[in-house]
Amino acid sequence: MSSTNNHINYIEFKAKDLEAVKAFYKEVFNWTFTDYGPTYTSFSNSGLDGGFEHTADPIANGALVVLYHEDLERAKQKVIRSKGRISKDIFSFPGGRRFHFLDPAGNELAIWSDK
Repeated sequence: MSSTNNHINYIEFKAKDLEAVKAFYKEVFNWTFTDYGPTYTSFSNSGLDGGFEHTADPIANGALVVLYHEDLERAKQKVIRSKGRISKDIFSFPGGRRFHFLDPAGNELAIWSDK
């Protein structure tokens, strides 16, 4: 699947128990999972790829919408110029890099790149 700039590409949820959430979504919706260490699992066969990140914190607004852009630095500068706030600066993860930002309404989203 090719990624397109500025399109929603991935959705990420929080979970306190990754094994329980994987069992639930596999049983109910037949999603498949790939583990990336003990604190992250990605899912597919859902219509839109995504993942679950382990957390011990209370879960509020548990979904993180992730957009794609091939030029992460350029996308970050556009967010800042348009009055968005960076909530987590660019960091690497298996498969790419990303950053998180808050839109003017306070919603947190992320932008990732495989470049």
